[in-house]
Amino acid sequence: MIDVRLRGMLVLSVAVLGLLALGACATRLPGPAPEPAPVTPLPLPPAFQPQELVGRWGFASFHRAEDQGRTEAAARRQCGKPYVIGRGPSGGVMLHLADERQPSELTVKGGPGGKTYVGPGPEPAGQQDREVVTFDGRVLVLRWLDPGIAGRYGVGVYVRCAPQA
Repeated sequence: MIDVRLRGMLVLSVAVLGLLALGACATRLPGPAPEPAPVTPLPLPPAFQPQELVGRWGFASFHRAEDQGRTEAAARRQCGKPYVIGRGPSGGVMLHLADERQPSELTVKGGPGGKTYVGPGPEPAGQQDREVVTFDGRVLVLRWLDPGIAGRYGVGVYVRCAPQA
């Protein structure tokens, strides 16, 4: 009887050791953690949609903040020869870049701090971008980010022109 019991215990022990050995094969040894995938930040939404800029605008610019009111009135008078902001083929808006004769398609993009920018490419606050200082649907004020361009062109004021009859 002892032999049978001993033999049963031996078989059971071998079976348990075999299962433990197989279990060890299936587990990974601790090692360095894999590198996490780089997180690509989602683009921030702009304060308004590009189609809100499409239309006819009077345009003027200023260099000194105290001239903004007078410049807005001058821009309103330019509606006789309006600057037309069109819709771009990819959903942006057609505006001139600094020192360019032809308009380019620009993107309206959100940026850090709730700011909105208008410029080429998807990244906000690029060298050729303009920051939207204010926009109420009727008056749009854009400031060039590049100091050299800002020195030449000033702060742009666009006043929406009345619809054509």
